[in-house]
Amino acid sequence: MKTVKIGGVPEHFNLPWYLTLKNGEYKAEGINLRWHDYHGGTGAMCKGLRDGDIDIAVILTEGIIKDIIDGNPARIVQTFVQSPLIWGIHVANHSKYTHIDELKGTKAAISRYGSGSHLMAYINAENNNWDLEKDLNFEVIKNLSGAVEGLTNGVADYFMWEKFMTKPIVDEGVFRRIGECPSPWPCFVIAASNDYIENNETDLKTILDIINNTTEDFKGIPSIDKTISNRYEQKLEDVREWLSLTEWSQDVLTQPTVNRIQKELHALQIIPEVANYDALIHKVF
Repeated sequence: MKTVKIGGVPEHFNLPWYLTLKNGEYKAEGINLRWHDYHGGTGAMCKGLRDGDIDIAVILTEGIIKDIIDGNPARIVQTFVQSPLIWGIHVANHSKYTHIDELKGTKAAISRYGSGSHLMAYINAENNNWDLEKDLNFEVIKNLSGAVEGLTNGVADYFMWEKFMTKPIVDEGVFRRIGECPSPWPCFVIAASNDYIENNETDLKTILDIINNTTEDFKGIPSIDKTISNRYEQKLEDVREWLSLTEWSQDVLTQPTVNRIQKELHALQIIPEVANYDALIHKVF
């Protein structure tokens, strides 16, 4: 049985992977799929792909595009979540800041450089017409736990993370959410190392077929809202709102979408150049 290593954030978007693994669907096809939680998010997964720690990653679109252009020997094989990610903009509960415009020139907590929290800080800055060179400062805090510590202790002023995963921290009175910033593109894709693609395309197609079969009908699974609420310690009404906003995908990321994302990233000076579609995308047959 072939072992395949896959990584993703331990968040509700990835519950379909947990369900298919629990059901033994990959083992039934002779694939020992081993899931690895990446609490550090996209930057940590990019490193995992580069180092060979994982073969496949379920990863933020903008982060993996940037890292492939920066030399990561990997390509995107499919869109996973078509809808945008809704990033909450958070401050410590005791913070003096109450509006996004007050954060101009302050310090953003980011999980690491090249991460989603880093790149989306640029998107938020552009949305608010800030000077990208003068008005953005960063403090690396590694993960959500680091952000709680960093904002509480004042080493950073604000933190951008997925709205619903941070909602319990807001409800506890640790963070205040003072705004939102949706990603202007499909939020999650599935990427694989070039080495894995070249040597295991048949298995990769099997893995994609299995996960796609589940995501197509995910919202129709009986009591899926209660399952998510219990597993991720979310309020049921928050889960239902999240489900209403979230759409999974079984399709490849299209060339117009890739070009639009790259144009935005290039304008923000996040990437130095716009790459060819084939350098970023591999269509699995």
